[in-house]
Amino acid sequence: MRTVSRRLALWRSDLEGGVCAAPEECVEPLSALDHVDVVLEHRTREVFACDLRQDVEWQFGGLTWPADIPPGVLVTVTWQPGRDEVVIRTDPLEEPLRVDGVDYYDEYDPRVVTRDYRPDGSNRAKVLHAVRKLGRVFDDGSAVLSEELLAKRAGLGRGAKGAFLLRNAVDQLIREGFLTRVTGSLDGAGHPSYPAVDGETLTDMVFYAPMVEPVPAGADRRDHWVNGFVRKLPRGAQPSEKQLRAAETEQVGPLEPGYTFVKKHHRR
Repeated sequence: MRTVSRRLALWRSDLEGGVCAAPEECVEPLSALDHVDVVLEHRTREVFACDLRQDVEWQFGGLTWPADIPPGVLVTVTWQPGRDEVVIRTDPLEEPLRVDGVDYYDEYDPRVVTRDYRPDGSNRAKVLHAVRKLGRVFDDGSAVLSEELLAKRAGLGRGAKGAFLLRNAVDQLIREGFLTRVTGSLDGAGHPSYPAVDGETLTDMVFYAPMVEPVPAGADRRDHWVNGFVRKLPRGAQPSEKQLRAAETEQVGPLEPGYTFVKKHHRR
């Protein structure tokens, strides 16, 4: 039998629970053992005596994940038939990336990073959480959600007060470069599409794009100011007059079609 290998993304629940999904092919041969030696190859090599348990799926329990592995990181789980040892390996990025303020030094799944977001108690974070959790997520981690559904599920209340809080939070996220207002469409079942699909119902949407930037040398994760920068817009979107004036004021030169300018702002 050939070597079994499975690549998967780690969720926050995996990291906090100290578990990792087990390939189905190794479950029967290893389930009779008192424990399974699981080797974690990440910067250094560490061995854990794990138990094989079944929750929704089979998984190895008893791991202690390093603190520099955030949700979404991809790992490769490898097992060679005839051996009692399982190897879990991360794959380092050539250039570390910062995604919405979180540093990634290893390859990751952008879709899981988008979905597995833990908001704080701010209105801004609640809105961002609703878009990332309920919206349609694309391969690059971007997501789209109708404004109607956002108003219902953002958790900021109903009526005039809820609408006021939602508008302020969305406006803040737009200023920070996280959200853009776009026109998309909904099919008969209410599933969103962007760009809009012919024959479907047009609707106002918010489009989330993760902020991906190189990790600065010696940088930390504390609150910081982000300098103004040029950012690519979702397909079909155009910069506002205010953003065009800001780009002119900051002397960044004329914006190319499909790009906008995000002013300097405080990032948490």
